[in-house]
Amino acid sequence: MPLRLIFMGTPDFSVPTLLELVAHGHEIVAVYTRAPKPGGRRGLQLQPTPVEEAARKLGIPVLTPKTLKTQEALDEFSAFGADAAIVVAYGMILPQAILDAPELGCYNLHASLLPRWRGAAPINRAIMAGDAESGVMVMKMDVGLDTGDVAMAERLPISDTMTALDLHDRLSRLGADLMVRAMAALGRGGLQLRKQSEDGVTYAAKIDKAEARIDWSKPARAVLRHIHGLSPFPGAWAELENARVKILRCELAEGSGAPGEALDDQLTIACGEDAIRILELQREGKGRMQAADFLRGVPVKAGATFT
Repeated sequence: MPLRLIFMGTPDFSVPTLLELVAHGHEIVAVYTRAPKPGGRRGLQLQPTPVEEAARKLGIPVLTPKTLKTQEALDEFSAFGADAAIVVAYGMILPQAILDAPELGCYNLHASLLPRWRGAAPINRAIMAGDAESGVMVMKMDVGLDTGDVAMAERLPISDTMTALDLHDRLSRLGADLMVRAMAALGRGGLQLRKQSEDGVTYAAKIDKAEARIDWSKPARAVLRHIHGLSPFPGAWAELENARVKILRCELAEGSGAPGEALDDQLTIACGEDAIRILELQREGKGRMQAADFLRGVPVKAGATFT
């Protein structure tokens, strides 16, 4: 049975879920997203969120409230008469009154295997921690931080070749399909919920740019996962000849030497144990490029040091 839904989301990650819900016949009566921010070449033009852009193309009303904690916001939300609300990376806390407004509740798509990586940056943290897998979960929301009862889940292996962007894109598509299945079950009264375990709770703190500098003294796999977990943003970085270089993709390699030392002229860099080979990088103020293109402009000989 098609449902009458409010959709709440902001970044690119959220868009596939919105599109899939519409494609499967659900009525999206309103989209809530964050307000446009200044952007463009001079930072003067207001840039709508990816969710707002998608909603307007679909002809769905868009709301960008600064808060949901007022009576006015509650009245406006309730007036849509939604059966349920779908939340995908909205970026704003939903108070209890909002959570209680839809008859069937509010449902969140979260990009981790809860209770691991509750919070703001689950994709980055899963890669940086060396996790073997990630996934997406649909949960019925409560006022806690990603503590609600879980309805459905899908798992996805994390390989050493995956960057945060790679995992983001795959989970976004996987999550869209999962939410459609969850809403189909909700519509026919068959959505089953289970409590989250109290064991294995971890928190995915927002990425701090201070974390981005590469520590070459760590083992190669830890360095690789740190680099990939921060790619493309904010980008793990090191200094080469006093210039900052972001490293965006790499692979494990053989070799040993002083941490940060180039072992050849092909960007094989020694770590605390073993080495990595840089595949993609970005000089400060330049675009991202493949290692071969970088080396044509900035030759790096054996013995050079990344710090």
